[in-house]
Order: sequence, then structure tokens, then C-alpha cells
Amino acid sequence: MLNGTPVELPAMLMAREARAEAQNACQAAHPGCTLISFGLNIPGPVKTNEELRRLFDDGLAAIEELLHGLQMPAIAQFTHHAATGDEALLAVQGEPGAIKAATTRLEETHPLGRLFDIDVLASDGHKLSRPVPRRCLLCDAQAQICARSRRHSVEALTTRIAAMLQEYFHN
Repeated sequence: MLNGTPVELPAMLMAREARAEAQNACQAAHPGCTLISFGLNIPGPVKTNEELRRLFDDGLAAIEELLHGLQMPAIAQFTHHAATGDEALLAVQGEPGAIKAATTRLEETHPLGRLFDIDVLASDGHKLSRPVPRRCLLCDAQAQICARSRRHSVEALTTRIAAMLQEYFHN
């Protein structure tokens, strides 16, 4: 299980609304830019703790390095840390499809990329979809199917995430 401050559904819903407002404000301030919204996929009531913050920081650094390699550095970047989770917004001058392809590769190749939640929004606010659905952390099924059906318990999922974090940070 993950240790940390638990958050309840109303706080998560308010955080989702605030994230959407921040995305809109960022796109308004940087018209024509592609927006990257980054957070972590963490089921259950604990959305951040010391290890998850370290993972967030590693993920954000990996995104920045990726953008640098694409010669598309962020022209603006905002981070927000709260009990509801760590979040970052990056405004980038670059083609959304190329950015989505690169961030999807990052999610698939980073040792803990499965825990990354990297959304790419075109300048018109349209969110680009992944070409291939994510796989479940515990089985080979599509993650969304397992989540909707609640095939796995939150405890089983968070236990797996804790083990992944332990292996990543202590090896």
C-alpha cells in the first residue's frame, strides 16, 4: 500500500476542474502552442508522497529532455503540488502528433512510464488519443476495461505500484 495523505472524491473532482481551467488559461496565454499536461496514474486515495514526488520529478525531467531532443523546448511551464497529486503544464511550439508520439514512447519505455499520465492537447484544446490502449498493471487486459469493471482491488494495484517504486528507487 502507498503511504501518504488520503484524498476523497470531492477533492479529486475539484482538482480535475482546476486542471481544466489551468489548461484553458495556459492555452489562452500561449495561443498556437501544443499543451502537455503531466501527472501520475495512481489509483486509490493516496495521490502523492515522497516517492511519488520523486517519480513525478523524474518524469518531468524526462519530458523536458525529450522536448529538448526534439528541439521543441517548453516556452512556459507550470507545476502544482497538492495532496490530489503533482501536476505540470508545458506550453510547447511543436506539432501535436509528433509530441504525442514521443510522449507515448516515453510512457512505454521509461521504467515507470506506465505510471505517467501525459496528455497532449492541440492548440484548439483537442486532446490527442493514444494509438494503442494502455495495459493493466496486473494483467494483460486493457487498463480501462479493468478499471471500469474493478477487476483488481485498489490494494492490489497500490501494492504493485509500491513494489515498482521500491525497485526503481532502491536498485
